[in-house]
Order: sequence, then C-alpha cells, then structure tokens
Amino acid sequence: MSDARKEHVYAPEEVTAKLAAELPHWTFEDGWIRRTYKTASWKGTLMVINTVGHLAEAAWHHPDLTASYAWVEVRLQTHSAKGITDKDFALAKKIEEVVQWQPGGEGAGLEGTPQGDLRFAYVKYDK
Repeated sequence: MSDARKEHVYAPEEVTAKLAAELPHWTFEDGWIRRTYKTASWKGTLMVINTVGHLAEAAWHHPDLTASYAWVEVRLQTHSAKGITDKDFALAKKIEEVVQWQPGGEGAGLEGTPQGDLRFAYVKYDK
C-alpha cells in the first residue's frame, strides 16, 4: 500500500460493534480480532491451518496463529496501521466462510465429512 493512502483504523467500540453485527464468533482483545476454531483432531487442526494459510497468502494479509491438538486460534491486526482495518474484517469473513462451510447442508450433491465417525471428523462446526 502506498504511504499516501492511510488505512482507516477502527476505534475499539467500532470493532466490537462490527464484530457483533458481522462476525459474532470473533472477539476483540488486546488489539486483535480473534477466533478459536475447535477441531476433531490434529488432522483437522492442520487442515484449518492450511486453509487459513492459503486465504492469507492469497489476500497478502497474514494472521498470527496458535494451535494445539484440537483447536486453532486466528488473530488479525493490520501491523502497518497498528490496529484493526477493513483488511482484518475482510480476511476474517473469508476465513469464517471457508472454515465453517458445511456442504452436506446445502443439498447440492456434496455430502460433507461424516460427523459421527471420528476417523473422518474435521471441524467442530458452530451450531
């Protein structure tokens, strides 16, 4: 981004309101918007990390990640702006859309992973 064009940094109350309206499973804490995705296993954790990595690289906006056996925490902040900008909200929305996608519920030919069988379970989807 050119130095001539300064990104709008959202005030904390704006961030909280925007998350409540658009990304209700995300929170604002310590200057970051964040979301923890629960997974069924290490395999699911790695798949979430790779998904987030692909989206971040395509967007050229990179989150901080923390992971364990059955969860991944995604933290976003625009480092160059020293705060939360539209880039963070846009990437968070895309991550949420892709990670929470449940093709089995769409009835369009894709069945989705079997949730009752731990050999195939992936993400623990929000209800």
